Amino acid sequence: MSKQHVKAGDHVYVIYRNPHAANVAHIKEAEVVEHPLHEGELALFIYDTYHAFAEDDAVFSSYEEAEQLYRDLFE
Repeated sequence: MSKQHVKAGDHVYVIYRNPHAANVAHIKEAEVVEHPLHEGELALFIYDTYHAFAEDDAVFSSYEEAEQLYRDLFE
């Protein structure tokens, strides 16, 4: 799913890597929101934090889609 196909209010799934343990990753649900500091830009809201939504972020419309890539990468 590309950035062009999401809008504020959408719920998506991401593979989120733990910033404190590089070998730990989880599939988490995130909400697409308007970035609070950059007008007109979108952000992912996850773990009560806004993450800038980059073009190369992998976002999925379903948990199952995210799980398939997760298995390909980590199993």
